[in-house]
Amino acid sequence: MVNILVVDDHAVVRSGVKQFLASTDDLRIVAEAATGEHALAQLRAQSCDLVLLDLRLPDLGGMEVLRRIKAGHPALPVLVFSMFSEDEFALPVLQAGASGYLCKDSAPEQILLALRTVATGGRYISPALAEKLLDGTACPGRREPHEALSAREMEVLLDLSRGMSLTRIGDQLHLSVKTVSTYRARILEKLHVASNAEITRYVLEHRLG
Repeated sequence: MVNILVVDDHAVVRSGVKQFLASTDDLRIVAEAATGEHALAQLRAQSCDLVLLDLRLPDLGGMEVLRRIKAGHPALPVLVFSMFSEDEFALPVLQAGASGYLCKDSAPEQILLALRTVATGGRYISPALAEKLLDGTACPGRREPHEALSAREMEVLLDLSRGMSLTRIGDQLHLSVKTVSTYRARILEKLHVASNAEITRYVLEHRLG
């Protein structure tokens, strides 16, 4: 039996996944968390075989939670389960240590395949993304400015778009305000925008958050 911790700030998502997996003989949700900090606390309190992690959390960014999980539990598989575009986020999360990336609108059989693949030590990306990677069209020509952002810059971008202050972003990412300010400056330059308001508009227009 694979014991899973599901991390998502929406109770309906956690409940839906739990009910869905109740019909399987080999997968079960043994712990839930609505925030990044709660997820890390759950891992300290009990043993899990797999983490199903959303990238959009109300406190810590999903990428930061992933980094902390892998720092404390390097062998623990993490399957990112998100609404964000896999073309833009799958490779960064895999590079950060995730075992797979799965979109929330995936078919039920695809969800089961992804969970079982990473639970047995494999890595998972969707067949559609695998095909794009093979033919070189996953990120064609950096067509959008945000595709030039690093994973950390993307995380800061999303936090800024939510109205978070530099101090709060620094606190949750364990960075100095000066470092966060540097990331912000790079983001402004790469996106060709001049303010946080324009950052928010960019994120909304490109459906990044």
